[in-house]
Amino acid sequence: GGTACVVTGQPFDTAKVKMQTFPDMYKGIVDCFVKTYKQVGFRGFYKGTTPALVANIAENSVLFMCYGFCQQIVRRIVGVDRKTKLSDLQNAAAGSFASAFATLVLCPTELVKCRLQAMHEMQLSGKIIQGHNTVWSVVKGVIQKDGPLGFYRGLSSTLLREVPGYFFFFGGYELSRTFFASGRSKDELGPIPLLLSGGFGGSCLWIAVYPVDCVKSRIQVLSMAGKQAGFMGTFVTVVRTEGVLALYSGLKPTMIRAFLANGALFLAYEYSRKLMMKQIDSY
Repeated sequence: GGTACVVTGQPFDTAKVKMQTFPDMYKGIVDCFVKTYKQVGFRGFYKGTTPALVANIAENSVLFMCYGFCQQIVRRIVGVDRKTKLSDLQNAAAGSFASAFATLVLCPTELVKCRLQAMHEMQLSGKIIQGHNTVWSVVKGVIQKDGPLGFYRGLSSTLLREVPGYFFFFGGYELSRTFFASGRSKDELGPIPLLLSGGFGGSCLWIAVYPVDCVKSRIQVLSMAGKQAGFMGTFVTVVRTEGVLALYSGLKPTMIRAFLANGALFLAYEYSRKLMMKQIDSY
């Protein structure tokens, strides 16, 4: 699921990070794509793909594993049997709980990904003299400068994004599946309803938490150039100096990516899960 998500959405994610961190450099998504292609070539759209793959595979593995556990916790809290189907709202709460655990594996890999994606702009703006162009060089730079805890820059803003965001993510997905199932079992849904449901869930997540993600990207990228303020400090500075709309810079590529990538994520997740369950049942 995580692999399908990255392969589908990485170019749009790259545009999102560039536009969030350096909104003055780009007039919009088309301008960002054109300039990136002219300056770095096609490979520029896939900068940070390796850490993005690691991040998404790790995050979604932990997320969906913990989602199952958290569903059982929610069943205990509401006092129902282990086999009872949860409501869409209860599933949303379980997803929100699960995201807190996924954040711990996501934050370090996402920091590396964001820095690689915005490295060219950091050099152009004069914030750093020489950039790191490989995953290993970025990892080494973080360890040398800040130590292992440096990988957790932006952890609080990542948590602020993930916990409420995944409530809307799983809530939107389950609500959409309920709509398409219309009385049937959700497990009987075909690929198109699953794609649309995943896309709807992803869109709900990003609409709800986009300003938080914008602040997170700035903290993780700009901390390369020196000490960066925390979440509230960065948030206040952006609003005062650039206005509220700066927090929504890069929203268009994010929404395109959210629909396509999360549709692919849930389609791959549901079908791979069914395949694995068949394998287990056959034994």
